[in-house]
Amino acid sequence: MPYRHACFATILLLAAACHTTKNMRKNSPEDASFAKILRSDPRLKPVLDSPAEYRLQVIYTRIDRDEHNQPHFTEFRYDVDTARYFYPASTVKMPIALAALEKINDLRIPGLTKYTTMFTDGLPNVNTAVTADSTAENGMPSIAHYIKKIFLVSDNDAANRLYEFVGQQELNENLWKKGYTDAQIRHRLDMPQLSPEANRHTNGVRFEKEGKLLYIQPERYSSLAFPLRNDAVGKGHMKNGQLVSTPFDFSLRNRLTLPDLHQMLKSIIFPENVTSAARFRLMEDDYRFLYRYMSQLPTETRYPAYDTSEFHHTYVKFLLFGADKAAKVPAGLRIFNKPGWAYGFLTDVAYIADFDNHVEFLLSATIYVNRDGVIGDDKYDFKTVGEPFLKALGEVVYQQELKRERKYKPDLSRYKVDYEKQ
Repeated sequence: MPYRHACFATILLLAAACHTTKNMRKNSPEDASFAKILRSDPRLKPVLDSPAEYRLQVIYTRIDRDEHNQPHFTEFRYDVDTARYFYPASTVKMPIALAALEKINDLRIPGLTKYTTMFTDGLPNVNTAVTADSTAENGMPSIAHYIKKIFLVSDNDAANRLYEFVGQQELNENLWKKGYTDAQIRHRLDMPQLSPEANRHTNGVRFEKEGKLLYIQPERYSSLAFPLRNDAVGKGHMKNGQLVSTPFDFSLRNRLTLPDLHQMLKSIIFPENVTSAARFRLMEDDYRFLYRYMSQLPTETRYPAYDTSEFHHTYVKFLLFGADKAAKVPAGLRIFNKPGWAYGFLTDVAYIADFDNHVEFLLSATIYVNRDGVIGDDKYDFKTVGEPFLKALGEVVYQQELKRERKYKPDLSRYKVDYEKQ
């Protein structure tokens, strides 16, 4: 192993040890009080009483502002265990989007921004080329438009194109350097036919502005050695249409822990309260852009023009609204979030801001809703158990926040943005 890679591997192992210790904490008085609040609501009881079945993990961060509007955080956890695997599904799109913004900024090429047209070359037997995007206002693909679709409706192809731009190796190494040493983003989404080897290959891309080539990146190959894992879930799984009576092995699939997802969101909402080493290298315009599309609803969007019978106003809002089409969203309330759902795992990480009542908090949760225990049979309990639970969980915490006295009312003007349809 070359000296540079050996040093990096040693640093990574040490960082991983520290990171694991950081995330393994004993139950605090705050955790005990949070558990009592959760158990006070009968809607949550069936899940709380069956921890082995539902694999629930919850993180809630209470925010108190001082006289200078500086935030101070108190964290509450319920049954968080970084060693207990959950499939992160589309939540991986959040770090992918952040990494793409960071890479554009790091390139420091005059005229090259997140709005610049990005063409993607085809990669035989892996993924197709992209030369246009009919959903964009100008008909052209770009980093900005891909990120917009990621947060508005959790678009899979948009995330895959950014994965290809950043590259598997660069994506993971940069997350590890920021302290997210448990992270493994190893594959494209909704392309199960691709092997782990195929996902190491990423397409060439080029950026053009008014016919001028600004940057070209050839096809890349990731030689990254991922730490070995043993992540198996379920009683059985489907393979080639047949039931196999053994757990499904997720060891070669994407992995993110709930504390890491929660911290990534915190780094977006409160960048000044994250160390520079852990912070994504974003510009103020990037934050404003993220605040808009993390909180904008599909029904408020002109490009793409979504079919709102499917992509309705709470389509990706699970905490507090349960993705319920009939839910009434108060005019003064916004949720800045990124959810994911697949294989029976439902996860949402959210910053919730009520501008009218001066309320703000961070809430993240993951739950496994797969009553028959079979992975891959598409018989999951998202609608009957998962979404109602996350709705109730959000309501319980929100009601606590509404009742809680604050010495200083938060000034939330930083998070107020204009939307495409008012």
